[in-house]
Amino acid sequence: MYYMTMHLMHPSLSMNGKRKGKTKFRNAEAAQKFRKAEADWKELKKKLGAVDDLKRQKRALSAPAYVPPKLTYRGAEEPRLPSLNVTLGTCLKIEPLKYTGDRLLGIGIMHKSNLVPIFSEDEARDISSMRR
Repeated sequence: MYYMTMHLMHPSLSMNGKRKGKTKFRNAEAAQKFRKAEADWKELKKKLGAVDDLKRQKRALSAPAYVPPKLTYRGAEEPRLPSLNVTLGTCLKIEPLKYTGDRLLGIGIMHKSNLVPIFSEDEARDISSMRR
């Protein structure tokens, strides 16, 4: 068995997340603008009472595990009784149906794959003269 190393796989398959590297700016002014905007954003979130992502994550991890409610169905209060193991034997094979009469002359194709039974010479003539 051969295993592929992680450097050959797509980044979405990595186990250590998708963290981006350090942000690079084209000059000091752009970096200063970015840091100011980030600080203003944090201040606005604090002012409006928005929950920080780390706080939300810690709260979610500390929450008790979800336990689904017990299913209720008709007769749930009564004890479950096992089914009776009854075997009636083998089943008989049904013979395939066959046409044994003499009324059917044949099968004609009306249009594309539309098969129709032909019972008389007139029907056969009508089907053969139809436009296709």
